[in-house]
Amino acid sequence: MAVGQNEFPTMPPIPGIKLGTTNAGIKQTVRDDLLLIAMAEKATCAAVFTKNAFCAAPVLVAKEHLKNKPRWLLINSGNANAGTGLQGYEDAKATCHQVAAEADGKANQVLPFSTGVIGQRLPVDKVKAGVPGAFSKLNEDNWDKAARAIMTTDTFPKGVTQTIMLDGHAVTINGISKGAGMIQPDMATMLAFLATDAKIAQPLLQSCLAKAVEQSFNRITVDGDTSTNDACVLMASGLSLAPEITENSSQYQQFADTVLSVCKQLAELIVRDGEGATKLMRIVVEQAQSDEEAVRVGKTIAHSPLVKTAFFASDPNWGRILAAVGRAGVAYMVLTDVQIYLDDVCIVRSGGVANDYTEAAGQRVMDQEEITVTIKLGRGQAYQEVLTCDFSYDYVKINAEYRT
Repeated sequence: MAVGQNEFPTMPPIPGIKLGTTNAGIKQTVRDDLLLIAMAEKATCAAVFTKNAFCAAPVLVAKEHLKNKPRWLLINSGNANAGTGLQGYEDAKATCHQVAAEADGKANQVLPFSTGVIGQRLPVDKVKAGVPGAFSKLNEDNWDKAARAIMTTDTFPKGVTQTIMLDGHAVTINGISKGAGMIQPDMATMLAFLATDAKIAQPLLQSCLAKAVEQSFNRITVDGDTSTNDACVLMASGLSLAPEITENSSQYQQFADTVLSVCKQLAELIVRDGEGATKLMRIVVEQAQSDEEAVRVGKTIAHSPLVKTAFFASDPNWGRILAAVGRAGVAYMVLTDVQIYLDDVCIVRSGGVANDYTEAAGQRVMDQEEITVTIKLGRGQAYQEVLTCDFSYDYVKINAEYRT
């Protein structure tokens, strides 16, 4: 189940970025579960990772290898290789060595990523055995297959592409992501991989990605859980005919805006595919004193099981939203200044229910598949938006049966 129509787009090739997939039989033998990405020799690579203290073994290895001018990414689904201690770390390293042997490269230039069940040892022999197959299928046109290979409980592959003109030359940015549950990113989503043919230095690419992630993947939540395996990678092959992007240039701002747009769209697709989701909710917080305050209010509402189940039931039980705002930790909040809306319907004004609010008007909005909840705090100019989904019976079922 997912909210809206979400078809995978036609993704143009990115010169210098090749993708290959295969089935390694990590958890199932029906679809591909191993993805290998190869970058051009002069490509630059940026990445951000989960802040979960129990970060997975591949996250530890990828952080170490990121400084070594990465050339390859190896991603497996079906097993997170998290909570596996020193053995998991050695297993992640072993998969890097396998890629290096196949590519005649260096193991410390391989970034490993895993997603799936936590606490089970990675079937490293299966992964290593699958590497040659993925290597043999490397191709610039495999974005659809790549998006499918990294899926776990996702119901559809997620992809976004945009092309911009810089100094008369085309620059393309492609992105794929996966994630449907354990989504409360504290850096990114569970896994996201973006690539471009732009020419840009690694420090500037890293800064661009970090800013985009903060305003996109860090503004979504499905269930309030931050994964042990979150990672977001941006690769730049440098093979576009456009000149190198430099800091403080108009070209950089245009490029950064496009990266942010791609990230926002990928993030929204994750929420639309939230486990068991039937509704998409945009929590808009206006007139806050700071961005941090606005995000805190937005996420307090988005994380509330009572709010999320009310939306699943299409029940205009606005008191649950009011209560969430009240416990968001806003210091010295003036209640009579706060306004709360369901789409264009004002439900709270002057400290209580709006005089012109009717249950029928609230019901009309709650019956929709996509709903905007707007909170006007009346205390500043800051504005932030948080995306979330409802809690349905299927969310409980999917996660109760996740290992069976």
